[in-house]
Amino acid sequence: MRGTISRLFTRTALSAFVLLAAQAGHAQEVLDLPAMPGISGYAPPTIDIPLAQQGDGELRLAAHLTDESPAISRGLVWRVFKPEADESGRLPLVASAQGGSTTFNLEPGSYLVHAAFGRAGATKRITVARGVKSETIVLDAGGLKLDAILSGGVRIPSTKLRFDIYEEGADASGDRPLIIPHVRPNSVVRLKAGTYHVVSTYGSVNAVIRSDISVEAGKLTEATVEHRAAELTMKLVREKGGEAIADTAWAVLTDSGDLVRESVGAYASMVLAEGDYAVVAKNRDRIYQREFTVAAGRNQDVEVLASEATTD
Repeated sequence: MRGTISRLFTRTALSAFVLLAAQAGHAQEVLDLPAMPGISGYAPPTIDIPLAQQGDGELRLAAHLTDESPAISRGLVWRVFKPEADESGRLPLVASAQGGSTTFNLEPGSYLVHAAFGRAGATKRITVARGVKSETIVLDAGGLKLDAILSGGVRIPSTKLRFDIYEEGADASGDRPLIIPHVRPNSVVRLKAGTYHVVSTYGSVNAVIRSDISVEAGKLTEATVEHRAAELTMKLVREKGGEAIADTAWAVLTDSGDLVRESVGAYASMVLAEGDYAVVAKNRDRIYQREFTVAAGRNQDVEVLASEATTD
């Protein structure tokens, strides 16, 4: 189902999202998500000494979102590697640190220094000599903050809402690689500057919005989607307003006959995208059905009367 933009900040219109650009400092907020460095194949130290080794060279490191932005003060993960792989094919890890700008005391030589900031990261080859050496790494990264509402600006419970972030382009199999699953609403995700495919899911059935979102370096992009859906609770009753009949099997179909959801119980509760549906309730050897319409933002109970029925 397609969503409707509630407001627009940038000049480039996106079909389902509102983009808001903030200053670089806002993209440095603490994330709920763990850091994911770009270098994954490395070997841990093989000797029992602290990772911040003592050496004759002092390496001072700072990372920036852009060339013009200030140094990042927190949320960084630094890792220093030897540039030659060991017998297992992995890069030996020499030192690591977390926080903002940092200093390593290293033996003179060549190293690969990796800075990770959320899902954004960059690697730089640095040669350390005796004395003090200062280096900066530009991450070319920004932040992405996602949220969703219902028609009329009604908030969606965060427990029923999730976002999945994919790469913009498809891989060789035709699928978009998943970058971050199950992102919580209003959490700031640090990403490399670029365009990403974002999927917003309300509930667990068919209320889904998709859009491509651009993340700018040094800025926080806020995206809000409007879901055109509602929460439905279905029950089989002997009379209007009556008690729900237990042990009922439920099947919800689209108006074209496609199966949407099946469940068993006295109630069948779910979020459905707006549109026309039919519900089939089976209790013991009898089948009951009813057609109904879902209007965006209008939660409702759907009662199926146990009167006219067909025998299974």
